[in-house]
Amino acid sequence: MKENKLTELSMEFSVEIINLVKHLKSNHESIISNQIGRSGTSIGANIHEAQYAQGKKDFISKLEIALKEASETGYWLELLCRTKYIDETTFKSLSSKCSSLKVMLIASCKTAKQNSDK
Repeated sequence: MKENKLTELSMEFSVEIINLVKHLKSNHESIISNQIGRSGTSIGANIHEAQYAQGKKDFISKLEIALKEASETGYWLELLCRTKYIDETTFKSLSSKCSSLKVMLIASCKTAKQNSDK
């Protein structure tokens, strides 16, 4: 499994989200910044939690929660772009990383589910 790459990418993404939140708050945007701060950093937190899961079901559950948080974060990123709080370049960069996390999480969940059936 690509856990090291997944954990590293989720950490890098969390750092970028925190920096985005700082930028948003400096521009007096607090509603979306609070939401994206929680969902964007929750992805990595759940991936890290999965490493110490209490069995396969718990492991899969944590990764599925991370996937849901990534999906929510994608929504907030699009909303920030549409409301001009972030430019298109920033949106594309963060959205691409978020999509990569989702692809990796989907693959990890699929693999974990297949392995638990054996």
